[in-house]
Amino acid sequence: MFNLRDHLPNATLLKLGIAWLVVVTFLVGGPTWLHEPIEPSVAVVSFVVIFATILLAAFGVVHEADWLAHRLGEPYGTLILTLSIVLIEVILIAAVLLGPGENPTIGRDSIFAVMMIILNLVMGICLVLGGLRYGEQEYNFQGAMAYVAMTLVLAGIGLILPNTLSTGDGTFWPVQAVALAVLTIVLYGAFLLMQTRGYKRFFVQPAAGSLVVPHGSEAGDAGEPKAALDMKGVVVRSVLLVAMMLPIVLLAHDLALVVDFGIETAGAPIALGGVIIAIIVFTPESMAAVRAALDNQLQRSVNLCLGAFVSTVGLTIPAVLTVGLLTGKTVVMGVSPTDTVLLLLTIGLTALTFVGQRTSALAGMLHLALFADFGLLLFLT
Repeated sequence: MFNLRDHLPNATLLKLGIAWLVVVTFLVGGPTWLHEPIEPSVAVVSFVVIFATILLAAFGVVHEADWLAHRLGEPYGTLILTLSIVLIEVILIAAVLLGPGENPTIGRDSIFAVMMIILNLVMGICLVLGGLRYGEQEYNFQGAMAYVAMTLVLAGIGLILPNTLSTGDGTFWPVQAVALAVLTIVLYGAFLLMQTRGYKRFFVQPAAGSLVVPHGSEAGDAGEPKAALDMKGVVVRSVLLVAMMLPIVLLAHDLALVVDFGIETAGAPIALGGVIIAIIVFTPESMAAVRAALDNQLQRSVNLCLGAFVSTVGLTIPAVLTVGLLTGKTVVMGVSPTDTVLLLLTIGLTALTFVGQRTSALAGMLHLALFADFGLLLFLT
């Protein structure tokens, strides 16, 4: 028998109530508090409250998406989780891009920060902790390599190719932006179709002691019975997911205002805005990836980390280019020479990490070292 109370626990209702209370507060008072010139103390308090609220709502989104993930199975569940997170990222980037300040590099900076955080920091932590607990962990080689290949193509086209074009400033001509957006969407859509249809077996955890998931197998634990799908529960949880995401949409503009003000006042690197967005968006998913590694489900960590970045590039680049074209805003996508080196090192190291069929803590240490380099260069160049 369906019990609505089971799908509306007190913790969920509390998160939802706090998030919407903050939304209403800023909808009413925000235009007054955040009207230029902004008082530094008001900006600090507003940033802390909005940051915490958006992070709380993001955790709520991930919680609901994770519930759906366990009910729907892999790779559908992880896709719901990553697509929800990427949608939040696109919303925040669009809010900053459309804000009062000029932020032509916010899309590029956010995507690059996501790469460094997800593929180096989070993946490194997963590999180190999982390696220390289990020695070596198994994953699906074919799925990992598919993610790496998509990362190489999409990141190369979206973040490196613009630097070679005749515009000379890391941007695309309008016709190039349209063509790239369409191409990226088509390629990512084809990848999703293959991931959920004929090549689904590439993205599930291998059975214990087996390095290959047999053709036609839908999960690593072949003998584990599947629970009956609770469609009413799925509907309720989907509604909750949307209800948790709306506060992020409504607070994104105010967050953009205080982030712009803080970066300008402190003289911080402009790229810090992209890092802040990446931290907000991917902290909940990062924790899910680490938990999966500690549970010896490294394939789920791979799906969350590598899949999250593929989704980020596949959806964020077209979205940012589209916003730029529709609003006339300049969108700079080409990364700097230093970031180009870090990007190529990250993709190369990721490929080498997953070129075998088991991984260890040693590879994780190398990923963490690359992230440390990114952090140093962010403030020291």
